Amino acid sequence: MRKWWPLVAVSLGAFILLVDVTIVNVALPEMGDDLHATFSSLQWVVDAYALSLAALLLVAGSLADLFGHRRLYVVGLTLFALASLGCGLAPNAGVLVAARAVQGAGGAAMFATSAALLGATYQGRDRGTAFGIWGAVNGAAAAAGPILGGLLTEHIGWEAIFLVNLPIAAAAVLLTLRVVRADRPRAAGARRTRVDVPGAVTFTLAAAALTYGFIRSAESGWTSATVLTSFAVAAVALVGFVLAETRAGRRGEVPMLDLALLRRPSFAGLMGGALLFQGGAFGGLVLVSIWLQSVLGLGPVESGLALTPMAAASFLVAALAGRHTQRMAPRLPIGVGLLLVALGMYLLYTAMSADAGRSALVLGLAVAGVGVGLATPVLVSAATGSVPPQRMGMAAGAVNTFRQLGTSLAIAVLGAVFTHAARGDLSGAVPDPHGAASALAGGQARRLVAAAPEAHRGAAEELVHRAFADGLQSVFLWSAAAAVLGGLLTLALVRPTPPQPPARTAASEPEPAREDAAVKA
Repeated sequence: MRKWWPLVAVSLGAFILLVDVTIVNVALPEMGDDLHATFSSLQWVVDAYALSLAALLLVAGSLADLFGHRRLYVVGLTLFALASLGCGLAPNAGVLVAARAVQGAGGAAMFATSAALLGATYQGRDRGTAFGIWGAVNGAAAAAGPILGGLLTEHIGWEAIFLVNLPIAAAAVLLTLRVVRADRPRAAGARRTRVDVPGAVTFTLAAAALTYGFIRSAESGWTSATVLTSFAVAAVALVGFVLAETRAGRRGEVPMLDLALLRRPSFAGLMGGALLFQGGAFGGLVLVSIWLQSVLGLGPVESGLALTPMAAASFLVAALAGRHTQRMAPRLPIGVGLLLVALGMYLLYTAMSADAGRSALVLGLAVAGVGVGLATPVLVSAATGSVPPQRMGMAAGAVNTFRQLGTSLAIAVLGAVFTHAARGDLSGAVPDPHGAASALAGGQARRLVAAAPEAHRGAAEELVHRAFADGLQSVFLWSAAAAVLGGLLTLALVRPTPPQPPARTAASEPEPAREDAAVKA
C-alpha cells in the first residue's frame, strides 16, 4: 500500500484543480446576487482562471526544469490554496476575479508537473495502473463538480466551493513532501531551462485583450472605442508574440511555442480542433446554469444534477472506449467526437423554447458528452504524435493551452451572442433593452419580473422566458457551428503519424516538464 501514496498525493491535487473548472458554474447566480456582480464580472470569474492557466502552462514546464517538479507542484498547491482562500473571502467581484487569476497560476504549476511526478515514481505495470487511476480521478472530478458545487452552495454558501480546497490542498502538500521523491532540477544554464518571458507576456496580453473586447462588446457594442482598442491591442500583442517566438528560435533558445509546428497540417488541425472542441462543448454552460436557477427557479443542487448528463456520459465513454480509441487513427475519435458535440448542441437548440424545462437538456447534453468522451483521451497523444520527439512535451502543453484558450474565448463570444439575441426580444417591451439583456444574462431574471407593475408581471415573466430561450438557442447554434468546424478541420488535416523512434541525443532529450502537461481532463 505504501507505494501508492505518491499517487494519492498527485490525485488530490488533480481533483481540486479539475473540480474547480466545473464547480463554479453552478454557484455563479448566487455569486452575482451576493456580490451585485454584472454578467461581465461573472464571465471574468470563469475566464480569469482559464486565461491564467492557458498563459502559464508552458512557462510552468520550464520552471519545473529549473527548480524541480516536486518543488513546483508544492508551490502550485500552496498558491492554489491561498488563492482559494482569497476567493472565499472576496468582498466584491473585482477581488474574486483577481484571486481566480492567481488560482489559475497555481493550477498551471500543478497541471504541468503531475504526470511527470507519476512517470518518475512508477515503472512498468505500476505506471499503467497509476495513470489509469489518475485519469479516473480526473474524470470523476469533472463529473462531481456540478453536484458538489450545488450541495456546497445551497447548504453553506458559494464561498464554500473555494474554501473546501484548503484542507485538501494542505493534505496534498504534506503528503507530497513526505512520500514523493524530490527530483533533481537541471542546470540553470541549460538551453532547455530558459523561460520564454517575452512569449508568455505577449501571449497573455493578446488573449486577455481579445477576451476583454468580446466581453465588452456585449455591453458597449462592437464599434465602441473600448472594444476597438482592445482588439487593436490584441492584434499588436499577437504580432509581438510571433516576433518573440521567431527570435527565440533563431537564437537557439526553446520558445514557448515553436511556430514551425503550425506548418504541419496535423498539428495545426489538432490545435484548431482543440480550441473549437472546448469552446463548442463547454462555452455555453455558464448561461445554461444561470437559466436553470434564475429563470426556472431551481436550487443549486437541482441545477448541478441537471448538468450532469454531459459529465457522466463523457466519463463512461472515456472509461469504456478509451483504450480502443487510442488504437485508432486519431482523426476518427476526435473528428467524430466533435461532430457528436455538434449534434448534441443542435439537439439542445431544437429542444429549447420559452416553456422548456430542465428535461430539455438531457438528450443534448448526453450526446455531447459521448463526443467529449471520445475526443478528450486522444487529443494529447495525437498532438505529441504529430511532432518530432524533441517537441512532444511542447505539443502536449500546447494542446491544453489551446483548450483553455477555447474556453475563455467561447464564454466571451457566446455571452455577446446571447445578449444580442435576447435584446431582440426585449426591444420595444422594456425602456432599456440592452441593459435588460445584460441583467438577464447576469442572473437577474427575477428582479426584472419584480420591477414590472403587478398587473403586468405575468407578461413580464413570459417575456423573460422567451428572451432567455432565444438567447440560449443562438448560443447552442453557434456552439454547434464551432464543433462542426472543428470536426471537419480535424478530419481534413489530421493524418496518422508513423511511430517515431525515441530521441537519444542530448539535443533531442524529451522535455518532461512540458510533456506532463498532458492532462486528459
